[in-house]
Amino acid sequence: MNVISFKEAKCRNCYKCVRTCEVKAITVKHEQAQIMNDKCILCGHCLEACPQNAKYFVSDLDKVKGYIRDGHEVIVSLAPAYLGVLKYKTPGQVVTALLKLGFSSVRETAEGAAFVTAEYNKLLAEGRMENIITTCCPSVNDLIEIYYPSLTKYMAPVDSPMIAHGKLIRQTINPDAKIVFLGPCIAKKREAESDARTSGFIDAVINFTEFEEWLLEENIRIDTLPDSSFENPDPKVNRLYPISSGVLSSVVASLEEPGPYRKFYVHGIKNCIDLFESMERNEVSGSFIEADICSGGCIKGSALNREFISRFKVKLDMEEAIPKVAQKDESFYERAKDISFHRVFFDRSPKDPMPTDKEIAAILQKIGKVTVEDELNCGACGYRSCREKAIAVYQGKAELTMCIPYMHEKAQSMANVVLDTTPNILIIADTDMRIVEFNTAAEKYFHITRAKALDMYLYELLDSTDFEEVVSTKTSVFGKKVAIKDLGNTVLQTIVYIPKLKGVLGVLQDITIEEEKNQMAYKVKMDTIEMAQKVIDKQMMVAQQIAGLLGETTAETKVTLTKLRDTILYDGMDVPDNSRRNP
Repeated sequence: MNVISFKEAKCRNCYKCVRTCEVKAITVKHEQAQIMNDKCILCGHCLEACPQNAKYFVSDLDKVKGYIRDGHEVIVSLAPAYLGVLKYKTPGQVVTALLKLGFSSVRETAEGAAFVTAEYNKLLAEGRMENIITTCCPSVNDLIEIYYPSLTKYMAPVDSPMIAHGKLIRQTINPDAKIVFLGPCIAKKREAESDARTSGFIDAVINFTEFEEWLLEENIRIDTLPDSSFENPDPKVNRLYPISSGVLSSVVASLEEPGPYRKFYVHGIKNCIDLFESMERNEVSGSFIEADICSGGCIKGSALNREFISRFKVKLDMEEAIPKVAQKDESFYERAKDISFHRVFFDRSPKDPMPTDKEIAAILQKIGKVTVEDELNCGACGYRSCREKAIAVYQGKAELTMCIPYMHEKAQSMANVVLDTTPNILIIADTDMRIVEFNTAAEKYFHITRAKALDMYLYELLDSTDFEEVVSTKTSVFGKKVAIKDLGNTVLQTIVYIPKLKGVLGVLQDITIEEEKNQMAYKVKMDTIEMAQKVIDKQMMVAQQIAGLLGETTAETKVTLTKLRDTILYDGMDVPDNSRRNP
């Protein structure tokens, strides 16, 4: 399932999310970033890093509202991070606010944390594990299972406080209730709903940001409400779980004796990665380690606006307010005697194909990296080295075009080729008509160097009226025939307004030779027409003369032939008088 999604229309090839992602769980396809769910540990850093807000958290809030609207018994498990995140006068006001929203009852997740602490104490007492890494943070669990699977043998085989609390509520209160976790973490959503080992105990996950937005919708102010009580027994020191060293504090407070394990905590993804790499080198042994992906612990959780939360102040305030006293009441733990909080962890590392050195070299060559010196390893694409990025390309996680220096060089090279080789005159001028670009064809045409032209104004070379009009109206002009009087030439002029430059691009096509050819062709045509007209006139005159001569000759011939006919017809007879007959 998707916990983080992308708005594709807003993704703009910045690769900031790839650079931010320490585990490179973001792939880029067709110039769009996408989360690889099987590799993502849901640290939430890409949500913060994206300058376009193209990524968003997939919310369960509507589902929760639906549970309440449909009349279900909805029990909220409230993460102890609320103590340092929400604005209230007394904790009981938070309980009242949740009840006003429609929740049936409010219980602290720290209640479940107490059972997790008890399980950790058992592991410490047994002493069978070489190292013990806490498994409260689902992002840490994912990081180890996916990227450091050799360390799964050190993961405490214990549920997280959220899952432990869900099991407790199901078993001891109502198996059919809808249980909602309210906390600071986006990774809890996948742990609750998508992991077959832990699903079924928590029905929905919402975060404190969503909770505060919901309160605004309902016009509820926490700090104006009366107090209400939590329905769980006091979990005591286990409320410290969300701060750095909070798990250690809970464990140490519950121990009868210190034990052989060295105890320390590590927070922040980079620190966790450093530790796990060190553990893979067998440099750490005999240690109980509290690990958390978020720097400062859950009070700086991935679903919070971390900018306005001081982890140092919250840590000091919570440690001062919460006594480091363990919950040792046997009746507290007796409720869960039939519940197993055991969890199994295993290797979930992806089996991506690896290219050979030859295949890597072939990919690098495609982006102009032929020698080792060509491999800048600038990290602009998000990968630590050019080779690492080439491997990602081979595995289908990245695209060749993600190499920003190569694409910049290619774009500049192509632009320079166009500027240098086009036969057309290209001139770019700013709004003051100062020349800012002048190509090779323009140098030849105006007989000045580019360097000199860049110190000139356009009107020093030609009539800039049309250019100034385009700047004023922001309306381009296409294919206008213009005579350059100083040079005695004619050009076909196209002027385009460029908003980003707040200037104009002029493309001048020299058509002087074509114009001369056209004028010569026109003169030849007119001369031909004149000659043809003279021939026609002469032929008409001759035709008229011929017609006149033919008319006289025809009349004489008719008279002669008529007489000849009559002579033959009336041979020896009196010839009738034909003087009255029509000829």
